[in-house]
Amino acid sequence: MSKKNEISQSGSGLSVSDVEIVATEAAYQGFFRLSKYQLKHRLFAGGWTPVIEREMLERGHAAVLLPYDPVLDQVVMVEQFRLGAVETSDYPWLLELVAGIIEEGESAEDVARREAVEEAGLNVEQVELICSYLPSPGGCSERISLFIGQVDSSGAGGLHGLATEHEDIRVHVYSIEEALKLLDSGKIDNAASIIGLQWLAMNHQRIRQQWLETKLSDN
Repeated sequence: MSKKNEISQSGSGLSVSDVEIVATEAAYQGFFRLSKYQLKHRLFAGGWTPVIEREMLERGHAAVLLPYDPVLDQVVMVEQFRLGAVETSDYPWLLELVAGIIEEGESAEDVARREAVEEAGLNVEQVELICSYLPSPGGCSERISLFIGQVDSSGAGGLHGLATEHEDIRVHVYSIEEALKLLDSGKIDNAASIIGLQWLAMNHQRIRQQWLETKLSDN
């Protein structure tokens, strides 16, 4: 997966070529890496900043998949403990989409398909890219590729996850209406799930009809 997003985000014409990395050093290396950068960049008014220092969490890039069953008109979500939610939530077991880190040599779609099997026991048929986005670019270099994937949810449920990675995952199946009610109530409060479900709400009829027609033609 390319680290660069080729779509221009700015009307100013500024790009990555207007950033100069002066020096980098590893501030911490564990499961994730914290790097310290010295850099300067061009200013909107012209000229350059002085050399400034920034810290960046570098955890790699990730793929996320919203499993959707067009036949039963249901979505599959996973529930698991998240340490990052402990400080601001009484319920750090979050309802999420399946997701995984993209390792070197893997495509985002390959990871999405693999994680659907590992985290939810689902085989994915068709996939469509919803979007690629930066969840927290002020302090993290991670880019997320978010997909929707066609699945058969008729047997979905139970407990999943890799014991070697200490995953403890419960699978839930919701109708579209139930999932959107959870979203509207604030019970789903992580970015990928919010984006994915809002996209499905806007594209529901189109994606359902498209995938049902493809399924009929394949049969």
